[in-house]
Amino acid sequence: MESVVADGMRIDYDVPIPMDDGVVLRADVFRPIPEGKYPVILSYGPYGKGLPFQMGYPDQWRKLVQDFPEVARGSSCKYQNWEVVDPEKWVPNGYVCVRVDSRGAGRSPGVLDIFSPRESKDLYQCIEWAAAQPWSNGKVGLNGISYYAINQWLVAGLQPPHLAAMCAWEGAADFYRDWHRHGGILCTFTFPWFRAQVETVQHGVGARGLLSPLTGELVAGPETFPGDVLAKNRVDPGQQALLRELDDAWYRERSADWSKVKVPFLSAGNWGGHGLHLRGNVEAFVRAASTQKWLEIHGLEHWTHFYTDYGLGLQKRFFDHFLKGIDNGWEKEPPVLLNVRHIDRFVLRKEREWPLARTRWTKLYLNPAERTLSWEPVPGESTVTYEALKNGVTFRTPPFREETEITGPVAAKLFISSTTIDADLFLILQLFDPNGEEVTFQGALEPRAPIAQGWLRASHRKLDRELTREYRPYHTHDEIQPLTPGEIYEVDVEIWPTSIVVPPGYSLALTVQGKDFEREAPSGVLGFWGAFRGSGPFLHNHPWDRRPEVYGGKVTVYGGGERSSYLLLPIIPG
Repeated sequence: MESVVADGMRIDYDVPIPMDDGVVLRADVFRPIPEGKYPVILSYGPYGKGLPFQMGYPDQWRKLVQDFPEVARGSSCKYQNWEVVDPEKWVPNGYVCVRVDSRGAGRSPGVLDIFSPRESKDLYQCIEWAAAQPWSNGKVGLNGISYYAINQWLVAGLQPPHLAAMCAWEGAADFYRDWHRHGGILCTFTFPWFRAQVETVQHGVGARGLLSPLTGELVAGPETFPGDVLAKNRVDPGQQALLRELDDAWYRERSADWSKVKVPFLSAGNWGGHGLHLRGNVEAFVRAASTQKWLEIHGLEHWTHFYTDYGLGLQKRFFDHFLKGIDNGWEKEPPVLLNVRHIDRFVLRKEREWPLARTRWTKLYLNPAERTLSWEPVPGESTVTYEALKNGVTFRTPPFREETEITGPVAAKLFISSTTIDADLFLILQLFDPNGEEVTFQGALEPRAPIAQGWLRASHRKLDRELTREYRPYHTHDEIQPLTPGEIYEVDVEIWPTSIVVPPGYSLALTVQGKDFEREAPSGVLGFWGAFRGSGPFLHNHPWDRRPEVYGGKVTVYGGGERSSYLLLPIIPG
């Protein structure tokens, strides 16, 4: 197809990119009209490069432009796709935008195997292809949300020579810990996500799918394959995770190797991203080998700030510096940029490290007899027992006497026993106002999210002593250590990072239970996901992985005395 000149851009659709095994991927290229050599912003993923945001995700688009009209300002929005940059916001600033349909998705043939070594190799070759084009200055940057962030960590480990910088916005980096098995417990998010967002645009859906309004071509074509052929041409990630309870080679080859990630990067996470879009962004900043790395954390919906003036401004400053060599002061930018969360707003603050060096690590001790969280150790031991598959037990602080900021990673040490050979622990941290009403927050997807969540399967309690920190337990997940019914065990639970400034008179509550946190009434509805109830789509409810005879017993929590269970909070001095 010949170039199209429209909306201030020169556009090439379905540009072929040959891979080393003979498969030809397809890309759309948006570039400035004047001939020249420009830096490249590239993305590679399975959501269909010909599927506009408004068509594929109408609910999200409607809310985005309603709440932030600036997103649509200065753009026709015709070329705006889900979770990637709007070329009309980048090409006028002297960038080429390249969108590649990943292998087996959209208009690129092949076997669809998400985040596989083959995909990472493809992305490497796409980067090198883009760098060699006559319209490229040889510097390629990667940018995008979620899927388009996750694969950045993987390809960065392969160290493509022309990858100059990347912005990983709300991704994940550990296929086991960040995504499929929280604390060892299978997360069922993958099953509906894969069916609704990936299978619907798999290459070969063809005429059963949608037409691109820009080209009139089939988004997931041009061929139309029967269902059995489509099934053979994809690997089901949810099924693979179901079959693999321990962290094995399948997870590792789809996870970041931090020792090899050396490219400059901006890692952007979401305080409300518990379940997928936070832990990997923080781990990247802490553990990646890169000497030029920045961490930003914000709030609101998972797709919002990537497109707002705030997020777009950050991205352009970052890429202008590394892809264009512009002296804009970015290299002097403090490495940590936090949107500190208050009950009614966010306050932007720049920091030097993560966790913050001035953190006052504070233990709140569980008192089972009184169901409280105490600032002082509890002298006498007591217990409380709950049925794992029903509501658990909640421990609450007295009202805070003064404004208190909690920002950073959270952890809990618990002493527990079970009447069965295992116990799944779900820990939920909530905020309550002086009247006892819960204060909730817009999460990445969940509209009424608690402050933080953490998970652990007790048989996975073994710690990696080298990587574990008191504030961030790191479990090996390399063996199953069943419980002896009635015996007491010490377990450390990782609770994903959070930020909240607690006003005077408010209180915190920690709930320990054996099932997903869910409210009685729906907290909101979103597209194909349907109704959410407090944990968004990040649930752990697969019947085989949660067999009642194994995980449905009675769990006893011990506290006080020699078995001093506690919650560890990162309190930031005023």
